[in-house]
Amino acid sequence: MKLTEENKAHIDSLDYEGLLCQWRFAPAGDSIFQGESGKYYKTILAQKRKEVGDAEHVRASKSIG
Repeated sequence: MKLTEENKAHIDSLDYEGLLCQWRFAPAGDSIFQGESGKYYKTILAQKRKEVGDAEHVRASKSIG
């Protein structure tokens, strides 16, 4: 999927926990994770993961289940 301004704005609006939740629970084949959009999502998720650190990652992971 192409990275539209709408998809980019949605991805950018999510905090780490929101990104992680969507990553875990989206249906298989969700278009947000395909093509350019998927590459951008993965990049932003990785950036925010670095920013929040290990303790927050564990907290967010446990929080969403």
